[in-house]
Amino acid sequence: MFRGINSATLDGKGRLAVPTRFRESVAASSEGKLVVTIDTQEKCLLMYPLGEWEIVQRKLEALSNIGSQARLLQRLLIGHATDLALDAQGRILVPGMLRSYAELEKRLVLVGQGNKVEIWSESLWHGQMKNWLADASGDLQANGDEFTGLSV
Repeated sequence: MFRGINSATLDGKGRLAVPTRFRESVAASSEGKLVVTIDTQEKCLLMYPLGEWEIVQRKLEALSNIGSQARLLQRLLIGHATDLALDAQGRILVPGMLRSYAELEKRLVLVGQGNKVEIWSESLWHGQMKNWLADASGDLQANGDEFTGLSV
């Protein structure tokens, strides 16, 4: 559904113009309705079409909330989840709290990840990319068992 990397900008009111190819997928799958939440492992946001988010939320709600880790994950992901809708120009208004969490400024990078899109600050994205590329070779070889049977 979502793949590829796009540059984007955030306007002065905190609106993000969703790239056309992502917008078309959202319109087709969820009538322009989206959910944006935080990523608990990176300083970025996760944008899901409503139907995809509902699947994720059901899985989160199915976790036993007796354990502190499951409760924390539910609190962070569901608690920060914000329902949004594309406006007539294909934009979403990213709430200030979410913009602050991901350190979003004017220049953004949107990264398709199958069922969702990561929303990154351009500067954080480029910094992380350098780190990932520097670490990738050794990490992938050391943990190669996870990828048995995968051919790309």
